[in-house]
Amino acid sequence: MIVVECAFTDHPSRLELRPRHRELLAELKEEGVLVDAGPFPDGTGSICVFSADQERVDEALAADPYFSCEGVRVVAVRQVDALFGT
Repeated sequence: MIVVECAFTDHPSRLELRPRHRELLAELKEEGVLVDAGPFPDGTGSICVFSADQERVDEALAADPYFSCEGVRVVAVRQVDALFGT
């Protein structure tokens, strides 16, 4: 599994791109590529958990302009050895 952590800024581009971003996440979930995703309760960022190899995660990030907009900063992309689950 691969975890992607993002931090949010106040730039309005994030909110403008969020509806399409959520559609793309739903597609990834349906494909079995995305395990789960969501914002932190304090609104400072979010996390996405992927069940895919690094190449597929890189493709997903590149295909979604949300991850490269001024309102979102990818702060970590990390491989995780899952003990439970997928």
